[in-house]
Amino acid sequence: MSDYAVPQITEPAPVGPNEAILVASGDLRQPANRICWPAQADMEKRVIEAFAREGVTVKRGHPYDPDLEHGFIWSQRMGMDVFKSIHPDAPLIVAEAVWQYSHHVLHGLRDHRGPILTVANWSGQWPGLVGLLNLNGSLTKMGVNYSTIWSVDFTDDFFLNGIRQWIREGKIKHDTSHCRDLDPGKLPQAERELGEALARQIRHEKAIIGVFDEGCMGMYNAIIDDELLNPTGIYKERLSQSALVAAMRNVADEEAHAARQWLENRGMKFITGSDPATELTDDQIRDQLKMYIAAVRIAHSFGCAAIGIQYQQGLKDMAPASDLAEGLLNNPDRPPVYHAGSETPLYDGEALPHFNEVDEGSAVDAIVTNRVWKAMGLDPSTTLHDLRWGEHYTGDGVDDFVWVFEISGAAPASHFVNGYAGATSVRQPPMFFPFGGGTLRGVSKPGEVVWSRVYVMDGALHCDIGRASAVSLPDEETERRWQATNPEWPMMHAVLHGVSRDQMMARHKSNHIQVAYAPSAEVADKALAAKAAMLAGMGIQVHLCGDVKVG
Repeated sequence: MSDYAVPQITEPAPVGPNEAILVASGDLRQPANRICWPAQADMEKRVIEAFAREGVTVKRGHPYDPDLEHGFIWSQRMGMDVFKSIHPDAPLIVAEAVWQYSHHVLHGLRDHRGPILTVANWSGQWPGLVGLLNLNGSLTKMGVNYSTIWSVDFTDDFFLNGIRQWIREGKIKHDTSHCRDLDPGKLPQAERELGEALARQIRHEKAIIGVFDEGCMGMYNAIIDDELLNPTGIYKERLSQSALVAAMRNVADEEAHAARQWLENRGMKFITGSDPATELTDDQIRDQLKMYIAAVRIAHSFGCAAIGIQYQQGLKDMAPASDLAEGLLNNPDRPPVYHAGSETPLYDGEALPHFNEVDEGSAVDAIVTNRVWKAMGLDPSTTLHDLRWGEHYTGDGVDDFVWVFEISGAAPASHFVNGYAGATSVRQPPMFFPFGGGTLRGVSKPGEVVWSRVYVMDGALHCDIGRASAVSLPDEETERRWQATNPEWPMMHAVLHGVSRDQMMARHKSNHIQVAYAPSAEVADKALAAKAAMLAGMGIQVHLCGDVKVG
C-alpha cells in the first residue's frame, strides 16, 4: 500500500449503441453568448430532431446555465471539465450557430477516439459557418480526423444523407474534385520565373511579420509554428499590444486630426453620435487614427513587412476597434504617417499589409501578394475576409451562388465602389467592441479576383488558390445581405469560378479567405500563376481550386 496520494481516474460510462453526445463551443465574451444563445438553441433542437428521426438519441454534454443565460462552453477550463464526463469513444457532435473560440474544445477533440462531426447552420447571422470553418481548420492542423456538414433547416437531402453516412460509417465523404495539386512545370514561363525569383529573394533577404500578441479568439489554425514559417524566409517579431497602447499616447491629437481630414477630403463619411456606449464618437475616431499612426511607427522601427493586431481580447478593453487602422494599412493610398518628430514619411506610397486577427496564414499570403502584385505593376491592396455565408442570386446579369465575404472593417477602400468616397465608418457592435470605434465599410467593386488560403495540414504549409469574380448586386439585395450579417462591416459579393458552395465548405481550412484584385481576367490568371510559383518556391504545397487556367 502506497503512502502517497495517488490520483484515481474513473473513465466515464460509454454511451449506448444509438446515442451521441453534443457539445457547443461559444464565445469568451458573455454578452455575445447571451445574445446569440436563441439561435444556437433553435439549431440544436433541429439537429437533435433530425438524428432522432434516424434512430439516434443525441444528448447534450453540458447543461444550460440559467445564471449566464446560455448553454455554451465559454472557457478552456470549462471545456476540459466537460470532456472529463464524455467517454472518449462516444460519437460526438460539435454544433455551432455562432462564432466560437476553438480552444474551448480542442483539448477534448485532440484526445477523442470516437467519430467527430462538426455541424453549422447555413446562416449569416452570428455566424456559425465562420465558427465551423475555424474549428475545422484547427482540427486539420492538429491532425484530428473529423467529418463536417451544414444545412439551412436540417431537413434537406444533402444534410440527411450526410448524417446517415456518419451514423453508418463514422465519416462523411464530400466532393473535393475541384482541387488539384500544382505542377509548377505547367505554369507559363514568364510568371513562373518571376514567382521563383521572388521566392529566392525572400528566402535570401528574409522578411518580418510583426505579431501583436498571438492566438486571437482561440484561432489555433491561425498560428504557424516557427519551424514551418522560417524556411519560407518569414520570421516573427513578437510584439505586445500594450506597446501599441503606449505608442498611441505619443501620437499628438493634431496628427490624428490630420489623418481624419485626409480621409474626409477623399469623401469618406463617419457616422457619429454622442453616446460612446452605442454610437461612434469623435474621440473614438481620434484614438483609432492614433492607433494607425502608432502601428506604422512600430512596424517601421522593427522593419516589419506586415503586421497583425489581435485586438479582440485585452486591447478591446483599452482602446477602440483596430479595424479602421487595419483597412488603411492595407492600402498604398492612405493618410501619410511620418517618423516621430520629423517630416520623413514611413512606407511612403506603400501598403503595410495587415493580417486581421493576427492570422499568420493570411500574413504569409499578404506578403506574397504584395510582392507579386507590385512586381507586375498592379495595385497590391489585399485583405482577408470571413467566408461568411451566401445564397443563389438570379437577376441583373447574375445567375449564380453569390458568397458574402465580410470582415470587421479591415478591407482597404481601394476595393470599394468609389474608393474612399464610397466608404463609411459605422460604430462596431457593442457586444463585441465595448470601447467602440468605427469600421472601414463599403461594397467591393465588381472585378476579377484571385483568392487563396495558406494553412497547416499534415505538419506542412499548404495553400489553396483559385479565381473569383466580385459582382454587383442591386442596392436592395446588398442591404438585405448586410442586414442578414453585420451591416457595419465591408462586404464583397463573390462568385467562385468552378467551386460549388459545398465543395468550398468541405475543402476550406479556415474562417478566412484572402483576396486581391486584377484589372482583367487575363491579368488575374497571370498573377495567380506568379503567386503560385512564389508560394511553391517558398516550400509551400500549392493546390489549384476550380477553373484555374494555369498549372
